[in-house]
Amino acid sequence: MQLEVINLRVVFNKAMILNDINLSLNKGELVGLVGPNGAGKSTALKAISGLIAWRKKVSKGIIGGDITIDGLIVFNGERIDEMPAHKIVSNGLVLCPERRKPFREMTVLDNLLAGAFLERKKVKIKENLDIVYQLFPKLKSRTRQISGTLSGGEQQMLGIGRALMSQPRLLCIDEPSIGLAPIVRAEVFEKIMEINKRGISILLVEQEISTVFKMTSRNYVISSGQIITEGTSEKLLNDNVIRKTYLGM
Repeated sequence: MQLEVINLRVVFNKAMILNDINLSLNKGELVGLVGPNGAGKSTALKAISGLIAWRKKVSKGIIGGDITIDGLIVFNGERIDEMPAHKIVSNGLVLCPERRKPFREMTVLDNLLAGAFLERKKVKIKENLDIVYQLFPKLKSRTRQISGTLSGGEQQMLGIGRALMSQPRLLCIDEPSIGLAPIVRAEVFEKIMEINKRGISILLVEQEISTVFKMTSRNYVISSGQIITEGTSEKLLNDNVIRKTYLGM
């Protein structure tokens, strides 16, 4: 098992955001985490990747208020809960956040290089850049362009490319299709599948459930901070209660 999340809990100001989340992912898998808005999907990815302070006691949240987080996360046989985020990245687990979030005043190239901040070997950085440019030729043609002037689709490609510069073994991707036109959305999903075929495991959070179910080997359904069920796309689509109540299908 490449990733195991065991009894993950996140409490914000006494409100339970995540309640005993359990999920796992095998090496090379593309697994979906789906559910309605506000279900806790993005919070789960942030907790797994270390962007919520891991202390098994109350800690001050960056947006004000108190956060309590608890649970066990094992990645490639090593516990990563309570590790700082940069250490988790160096171990090979990387998050591509929701709404792309490029450094808008920086060029495309500088954004990509920011993703390689833990890599000291220039040869390796160039190799990673070449891989990103192979996947996203549009980025290569816009190397010197200011990132804030890119289209939404190009910014999403940049966000994924920047994450790839950290050489992930597991890439967590949060809502990659949000705000994109259908044709651009389809292109982004194709690239995600291509990344997975290169041997990189992917945990994908996405609202476009019908598309996700065509891509993934397994899926977890989350609602109100709890995993409701998990299974193959076929299994979930054949469950009318899950389809109507939790997937809106």
